[in-house]
Amino acid sequence: MKPVLLEVTQRIRERSAPTRRAYLERVAQASNRPRGSDRMGCANVAHAFAALPDTAKFRVVAERAPHLGIVTAYNDMLSAHHPYERYPDLIRDEAQKNGATAQVAGGVPAMCDGVTQGLPGMELSLFSRDTIAMSTAIALTHDVFDAALLLGICDKIVPGLLIGALHFGHLPCVFVPGGPMSTGLSNSDKAKVREQYAQGLVGRDKLLEAESQAYHGPGTCTFYGTANSNQMLMEAMGLHVPGAAFVPPYTELREELTREAVRTALRNIKARRFTPIGEMVDERVIVNAMVALLATGGSTNHLIHWVAVARAAGIMIDWNDFSDLSGVVPLLTRVYPNGSADVNHFQAAGGPSFVIRELLEHGYLHPDVATVAEGGLAAYGQVPALGQAGLQWQALPAGSADESVVRTADAPFSPTGGLKLLKGNLGRSVIKVSAVPEDRHVVEAPAIVFDTQEALQEAFKAGELERDFIAVVRFQGPRSNGMPELHKLTPPLAVLQGKGHRVALVTDGRMSGASGKVPAAIHVSPEVLGGGPLGKVRTGDVIRLDAVAGTLDALVDPAEWAGREVAAIPPELSGVYAHQLGRDLFAGMRRNVLSAEEGACTWL
Repeated sequence: MKPVLLEVTQRIRERSAPTRRAYLERVAQASNRPRGSDRMGCANVAHAFAALPDTAKFRVVAERAPHLGIVTAYNDMLSAHHPYERYPDLIRDEAQKNGATAQVAGGVPAMCDGVTQGLPGMELSLFSRDTIAMSTAIALTHDVFDAALLLGICDKIVPGLLIGALHFGHLPCVFVPGGPMSTGLSNSDKAKVREQYAQGLVGRDKLLEAESQAYHGPGTCTFYGTANSNQMLMEAMGLHVPGAAFVPPYTELREELTREAVRTALRNIKARRFTPIGEMVDERVIVNAMVALLATGGSTNHLIHWVAVARAAGIMIDWNDFSDLSGVVPLLTRVYPNGSADVNHFQAAGGPSFVIRELLEHGYLHPDVATVAEGGLAAYGQVPALGQAGLQWQALPAGSADESVVRTADAPFSPTGGLKLLKGNLGRSVIKVSAVPEDRHVVEAPAIVFDTQEALQEAFKAGELERDFIAVVRFQGPRSNGMPELHKLTPPLAVLQGKGHRVALVTDGRMSGASGKVPAAIHVSPEVLGGGPLGKVRTGDVIRLDAVAGTLDALVDPAEWAGREVAAIPPELSGVYAHQLGRDLFAGMRRNVLSAEEGACTWL
């Protein structure tokens, strides 16, 4: 195994020793109790199973058959979650065939960032993660389950489900994906139309036509953003049925993989190969997830989410860990926005299974970890298929099916993972350089300060940005407004960059899993509302963003810099604006939230 991998894992283990020990003690206490219906009062048991058919009541209570809890993020607002509508019936049917029972323990909210992008609803997006975690806990607190199946795919939903499940770490858990939508308009063509619309070259009708061709049916969006990064990480953590991530919905193979998730959970219970999720997700598994993210150029959102996931298991990671791993982990994929391919092309070229196999064979992953599947992590280096004998797993060819999309570890797209930690007098930040042209890895230009993303868009439309500059968009952190994604800033900045201007973005907000070709120093911590130095920047200050050296500085005289006050949030951003469309309900979360580097957790 690679020395840096072992070094990072060891320092995480040492840093986490007290919190991890306390967590595992709680897991052990919960694991050693009698099963649910045995330890509960008769009235509690009657309430829990009142709606079950009599035969199922007898099975779960008298026969002590395994009982599965289903936590579902189904709604048909999210294309990715639309297929989940019929999953509970399918799961109950498969459980019954295997002598078990299953109930929907509860549903969790699931919002579509694509719908709320650039709108007030996006300010609830990050906090929806912890709301989902709490909803998962509410579902599982019925406490009658021997294992749980968790149904979710998209941006905040999988991290939220995982955080919630880890707070019930005594349960074995299997995550159940739904698969991507079919390929529509290419992501590069979609991006071109967005840039044309930003310049006024096409109208709203052409933009809507392009967007509708790109997002056109059930399944996840096909670019490699946060939702699909979630699925890659679930595979690398061994929490899926192997190879389940990117099989399309409403196919025979997809249904069989879902049934296999039920069988997997039941095998783990019946065979006493009992590894509850709290024990399974250890320091090595968290590092494996980080490596998989870096090797595939995944979503920058996970530098927040997986810090929170790790904390839920008593494990403490930070951006230094990501940065050190990124320095040695090779980039094995080119999937949009880091390339032109979509996740269907990625799957056809070898997909997560190919990446995991390569990382394992070359010493970039811990192989000796527990997984929900038999065979350990090596099983995730094979692909599922339906044959005469039913569901089987097959070895992949030694080489990539398309080297423009996926490559072997000895011939990667880049020897490093494409993620950089930036440090300087503006704080700590991260930048995803895997999609940024090399001649844009260093940008030095005067700052233009904006308090909202709308202000930047208005300046662009007014023709005020036709020059070299670094956009500083402040008051976008978790405490300010819930840290919305600023994805709508990509088209105007990309247009300006395309005209030859040297531009970049520096913000205490998020740029999303679709972070693209414009250099963006994001998640600047501490945030401005928390006294962060980004609030000292004034329009005209020269900023140097250096992704090669890993620095982010305002080139201002040190004495003058030290004497400057941090800007106060404008009244219009802290008054009635914060009370629109339900945002006042999340005021407590804004007050209590930790920094981005601490996972933006609201429960600690």
